[in-house]
Amino acid sequence: MHQIADLISIFERTFYQSHNTRLIKGDCEPVYLPATEQVPYHQVVFAHGFYASALHEIAHWLVAGDARRLLEDYGYWYCPDGRDKQKQAEFENVEVKPQAIEWLLSTAAGFNFNVSVDNLNGEQTCRFDFQQRVHAQVLSLIENGFNSRTESLLKALCGFYNTPWPLTAQQFNWQHPKELCNGV
Repeated sequence: MHQIADLISIFERTFYQSHNTRLIKGDCEPVYLPATEQVPYHQVVFAHGFYASALHEIAHWLVAGDARRLLEDYGYWYCPDGRDKQKQAEFENVEVKPQAIEWLLSTAAGFNFNVSVDNLNGEQTCRFDFQQRVHAQVLSLIENGFNSRTESLLKALCGFYNTPWPLTAQQFNWQHPKELCNGV
């Protein structure tokens, strides 16, 4: 049901003309590449053709402002897997809003969402504590509204996948399973 070609096409129809940006299936790590003389359009490159990776990279693009979208990977650092407790906390702070938007995009597309703490070889944290923060951000965005790019894509996904628009808090019922985080 969820074909990557469909998502690429939806993104293209929604943003190529207005933002000179394309969603690109990559072979390796995801990256955002601003336009250059060699490639005259911006590229949101996602990993290995994975639908979830594409939604995640799109979410980062939707968060980034005009100036950030002129910088490779939006000018952010990425500390790879294996982060200590402090670096993991910094990573999670940066990831709350993009993962909230990814959750919204996933719901609009009728696609399952899973938060990612992305630190398999590092300090383990309770992923449900992080998901609780992401969930709170989802509800805040629904209540306070989306930027115009996010709203455009959410509407396009809902239209294509025939999911309800507007998105409501009731679509994001989630409870923290606190008993699963004891000892972390």
